[in-house]
Amino acid sequence: MNSPTGEIYRVDWLPGTDVLHGTCHCGAEHAAQDPVEMWEWMLGHPEGHEPPGSTS
Repeated sequence: MNSPTGEIYRVDWLPGTDVLHGTCHCGAEHAAQDPVEMWEWMLGHPEGHEPPGSTS
């Protein structure tokens, strides 16, 4: 999905499970079974996640 500001969000379904794997435009990753939880996590950027390697 492309956001209005040009960021790219990716959600993959993990076959054989009910798990969604999301990757934010910043490189942070998250797994959830609930699609609403996944999109709230992604669209809540940057609250709730930090890019890999972040020290905050």
